[in-house]
Order: sequence, then structure tokens, then C-alpha cells
Amino acid sequence: MQPTVQTLLDRPELALGLLTPATTLPAEALVAPVMWAHSSDLADPAPFLDEGQVLLTTGTQFDLDEARADAAGFALAYVQRLRDRGVAALGFGTEVIRDGTPATLVDACTELGLPLFEVPFRVPFIAIARLVADLLAEDAYAREAWALQAQRAISRAALRPDGLSATLAELSQRLGTWVGLVDATGNLDRESPSGGLPQPALGEVVGEARSMLRRGQRAGRSLLAGESVGEPQRLTLQTLGSGGALRGVLAIGDSAQLDQAGREVVNSVIALAGLALEQNRNLDRARGHLRSGLLRSLLAGDLALARGIATEMWGPLPDGPVRVALTGDPGHALDRLSELLELRVDERDGRLFFARDADRVALVLEVADSAVADELASEFDLPVGISDAVDLEQLEVAHEQALRALERARESGSTARVVAFDEISRQGVLAFLARTDARAVAVATLAPLVQHDEASGSSLVATVRTWLENGGQFDATAQQLGVHRHTVRSRIALAERLLERDLSGFHARADLWAALLAVQ
Repeated sequence: MQPTVQTLLDRPELALGLLTPATTLPAEALVAPVMWAHSSDLADPAPFLDEGQVLLTTGTQFDLDEARADAAGFALAYVQRLRDRGVAALGFGTEVIRDGTPATLVDACTELGLPLFEVPFRVPFIAIARLVADLLAEDAYAREAWALQAQRAISRAALRPDGLSATLAELSQRLGTWVGLVDATGNLDRESPSGGLPQPALGEVVGEARSMLRRGQRAGRSLLAGESVGEPQRLTLQTLGSGGALRGVLAIGDSAQLDQAGREVVNSVIALAGLALEQNRNLDRARGHLRSGLLRSLLAGDLALARGIATEMWGPLPDGPVRVALTGDPGHALDRLSELLELRVDERDGRLFFARDADRVALVLEVADSAVADELASEFDLPVGISDAVDLEQLEVAHEQALRALERARESGSTARVVAFDEISRQGVLAFLARTDARAVAVATLAPLVQHDEASGSSLVATVRTWLENGGQFDATAQQLGVHRHTVRSRIALAERLLERDLSGFHARADLWAALLAVQ
């Protein structure tokens, strides 16, 4: 244990006497750690001292005539400099220069809250310095022994069936604090002790861990959580895994054991946890290849093989009717997305199946279960297409529908990240034909009308659209636009001249309607 001022006072061989009343000292003054003992009779030794040191002096710098007007001021300034420097205590050696400790020095130490003790003549300063050095060496050895023992215990814990949980539990016990692991999906995966960190501090830790994971860079930071409810707790967060492929975040509560030895133990846990998560990652990749193979079997209609393997590995496949959902390319977020889906598979007990499908991720889910698709779209900022409900035997049809819906979701941008096939199938075949590759042709087709509207302030495009929506009926169009039917006839005739085509026939009208859909 690191020595303190009280440790020195309690040693009978030193016979040190505390001169400043304990009741006048700050609460932590006597238990503050002592880093070293140094002797000096300089009038201003502060520049040569460090925080936590004990200063020993024989008092040659103090005037023997305490009645002088400046004696009290000198002592007060002397002690103030020591306090500002962070000196732990002042020891005064008696019967060397003077018989006792100056009263002005006692008063100054009492006023400023600096522990002052008297050193008997028979006790040399070197005895105090040697004792402090021996105690520091004992403490350093004890901490090294503690760290070695803790690392051995943690290594043994890592060999247990659930090595990661056992490792975190051992670390929590050794540090005497809460330890938690936030996985790559941003969820609290495990903690020790369970419920050891109350809300809202736990929510703040998880939120900060998610932010660190999104940044995708290795990092460590300190967090003060729970301030909003008046229960602040200092926690340390450290990412696990390499940059760009983070596996999680380790969170550790504040602990008196987190000195250099404690940090070494934490570093060993970070290495073990990172290794365990990396092994899980490799296993997940192998599972991912198996899932992709099962998806190909399902699309090929080999349900018996897919059902048998899936049941052994994850549980039964979803019963029909089902829907297929396809996501856009998750890129570097694939591992994190896969871990999230693994959790959702466990929660649904076989009512969800997913697999890598080229540069996409395919999901087979129950008809009413759209929450997963919405979660992927929002969490990973991905477009998602969802098929109609089909029997499991018609999965290939559903896959094609989901692909068409995904294409529309990509075109829709951020306004419609999840698109269902039935939303676009209701628009008709022409809406499907008016894809992005037809947009250039459509723009060229409508250019004469657009240019005329821009040049003369007319509304030919709007009139043609409304006229086609009303099946080419002039009266209904005029009523909807609030103009005379002859005005509508005049505008349509002008549009025919500009487009150089007769709009009385079905094919011309259908082609113009497709162009309007393509540029909509």
C-alpha cells in the first residue's frame, strides 16, 4: 500500500508529532499518498519540489526572533508556496537550529491546512526518506504481484466455455467495479455485475459507444455519466478490434485499482477480448458462407436440403407465406450488419433467415415482420426493397420482386429508403418501363413542351398530364384545371404541333404518358 502522511505518523520508531490539529486539516490531507521525502532549508524550496512530496527542514530560513513584524508574513508566504506546489506535509527537525517549531510556522500551516509534524533530534531525516523509499518499493512490488496474479486469473478465465464473459467477470472482481461490453451492433452484450450500472448512466455509456463504433476508428475516452440525476460516475471506454473493423467497446467504471498496474491488466483483457471477438468474427464469416449457400438452394427450389441444414444450425426456416427483403451494399458495415441480424435471428427463434447475396444482403421474413427492414435502412442508411408475400416454394419470384423494389428504392434517395414491390406494381407496367435509363429519352421527348412553357409562361406540360389522366376527355380536364374546354383543345393542338405527333391514337398517348412518368 502506498505510504501516506498518516503512515509516517503511525510509525513508532519515528516518533513524529503532528502539530496542526487534525480537525483543521482538509479531509484527505492525512491520507494523501506520499511520493517522496526531501530535505531543504531554502527560503523558497518550491521550485525543487513535486506534488505529493514531504518536505523536511531544520528551520535555518526562519528568523530566530519571532517577534519581528515580518516573521508571521514570511511563514505564511512560505507555507502558501508549498501548498500551491502540492506538497503533502512539512516536517520540522527540532534541537538542530532551534529548540522547538516556530509558532508562526504552526499558525501558518494551521491556517492554510498543510500538515506539519515535528521530527525529534534523534531521528535523522535520512531515516524518514529511507522509510518512504522502502514503502514505495514494497507498494510497487505488491502492485506488480497483484497485476501478475490478476493476469493469470484472467487468462484461466479465458479458457472457460464462455471465456469472454468469464474474463469480464474476473476483471470486474479484480478492479472492484462495473465492466460492460457493447458489441459491434451498439447493444450491451454482457456486463459484470449484472445491473451494476444504473440508468441513465448505462444509456449514456451505450450511446457514446455507438458513436465510437460509427466513427470506425480505434479510440479510448473518458466519460462522466449520470450527471443529469446527480450521480456522476467516471467511466473509461476503449474500442476493440482494428480500425475500420471494430468489434465492440469495453466500458470500465472508476476504480482505485486503475493505476499503472491496473491499466496493464485492462490492456491484457482488451487483447483477450479482441482475440475472442476476432475468433467469433471468423466463425461468423464461415456461417455467412453457409447461409449464402442455403439461399442459393432456396432460390433453386431445394427446400429439403435448406430446411435440414438451417434447422441444425439456427432453427427452422420461416413458414410461408414469407417476404424477401434485399438491402443495398453495406460495404464496410457488413460485419456489424451481420452481427445485428444474428441477434434478430436469435430473438425470432427461426422466424428470420438472412444471407449475403452478391453485394447485397437478403432476408427471408414473415409477412408481418417489417421491423428488421426498417431498422437496417435507418441504422445503416441503406435502400431496402421488399417483395410481395409468397409461399416458400416461390422464393425465386419474391427475390426478383425484391430486386425491382430495391432498384426503385435506390432511385428514390433518402425520401423512401424502404420500398415494397406492391407500391410500384400498383403504378402499372408503364411505371416499370419508365426506368432511369429511359429518363434521357423522356426528357428529349418533352423538351419542346418544357421550353415553350419556360419561354411563354404557358402550362402545356401540366395540361397534357391532366388530359391524359382524364382519358383524353376535354370537359373533365377543363373542369379540373378551371379553364374552358376550348382552351384545353387549343393547348393540346399546340402540344401536337410542338411534339410533331398525333395524340388521338392510343400508342402516342401511352408513349407520352411513359415519358411523363420517367421524368416525374
